[in-house]
Amino acid sequence: MKIAVMGAGNIGGTLGRKWMAAGHDVRFGVSSPARYGELADLGAEVTSAADAADGAEVVVLAVPGAAVADVLAEAATSLDGTIVIDATNNVRGGGPLNASAAVASVAPRASYYRAFNTLGWESFATPTFPDGQRADLFYAGPDGAGKQTVERLISDIGLRSIWVGGPDHVETVDGVTRLWFALVMGQHLPRHTAFHVLSDASSPMA
Repeated sequence: MKIAVMGAGNIGGTLGRKWMAAGHDVRFGVSSPARYGELADLGAEVTSAADAADGAEVVVLAVPGAAVADVLAEAATSLDGTIVIDATNNVRGGGPLNASAAVASVAPRASYYRAFNTLGWESFATPTFPDGQRADLFYAGPDGAGKQTVERLISDIGLRSIWVGGPDHVETVDGVTRLWFALVMGQHLPRHTAFHVLSDASSPMA
């Protein structure tokens, strides 16, 4: 799969390396490609946001919230008709955590998914915990082929995917993000903290 990862920091860099290891063709879109020679040494193409998005099947936003508008403006012509995964968290912007409105404004025909925003990068690097349980990743977005693609990419990171629902559940996923921040930043739990859903299959369905 051709994946464009916008950003090469802790989140983008960790996800991109994992997907490369899983056999995907990963290109990183960054503002200063020369800073990321170690990714090029691994065989990744490190280029501008526009070049990374050109021809990509999936575009992953993994930049700080303040940089989202510039990245989208640069890559806009390649986003319509693609799967856009929003891993950003706009923690200082005073608005929504997610970039759904910004994506819709430049690429109304993109398939938008909210994912990879509810955990620290440490859980992407090490998705299993001492008890052997895999961390769950909550995500939201349209049903269909795009959903299957997103679930494959989540699985390739080593996480268990939990689909919360369609686009109307983006804010529900963001609620999990706020819970993670409350536990880690507020209650000082380790950054390698994640969630796991338990359910009894023998119980009646709701």
